[in-house]
Amino acid sequence: MPFAPLFPTIYRILKPTFPQCLWNGDNKSKKIALTFDDGPHPQYTPQVLKVLEKYNITASFFWLGICVNRVPHIAKAVQEKGHWIGLHGYDHRSFPLLSEIQLKQSLEKTQIEIYNACNLSPEQVRDVRPPNGFFTPQTLQLFQTWNYRPVMWSVVPEDWVCPGVNVVVNRVIKQVKNGSIIVLHDGVCGGKDVAETIKILIPQLLAQGYEFVTINSFWESGFFK
Repeated sequence: MPFAPLFPTIYRILKPTFPQCLWNGDNKSKKIALTFDDGPHPQYTPQVLKVLEKYNITASFFWLGICVNRVPHIAKAVQEKGHWIGLHGYDHRSFPLLSEIQLKQSLEKTQIEIYNACNLSPEQVRDVRPPNGFFTPQTLQLFQTWNYRPVMWSVVPEDWVCPGVNVVVNRVIKQVKNGSIIVLHDGVCGGKDVAETIKILIPQLLAQGYEFVTINSFWESGFFK
């Protein structure tokens, strides 16, 4: 059963329930954020970088520590292009299934891998997107205690099940609006189509007048406060 049709409803329910999460940017601005989860990947991430560079687009990447460890040179290439880096846990285990100690270690180990690859200090990498979007109120309380910023999404085209490039593009175009946070994947699940997807998607969104910004730009815009 495809869950893609349910995500807009889930978003509308969860956003007011958990206002401490960043779900979207300013709905009065044509700025949107393109984000990628589950990387970096040795093949798919470089493909994504080429497309982003072609259109001079800055995106945000939420990384798994284990993947950064495997391809630190690709992680470095992403960072050198000026893209924003966030955390997705060390190995994609669901955060609510981890103990407090395990969760803290997962995030800190990922920060260490990013520091080793990109020379970004832990203070520079504190945006967290929970794997599968799963979290609890306790998870968010721990994020606050540890000075992490929870980042979610508003447009989820379910690209990880590989429904086809055109299907993913159409889902995004149908849902996108001012301030949207779009989540795609450049990892093992969904990554094989992601470059082709954004080759089609980015020009269409640019033609509609959207400006691509990083997640950090949404935090800094002040509207969230």
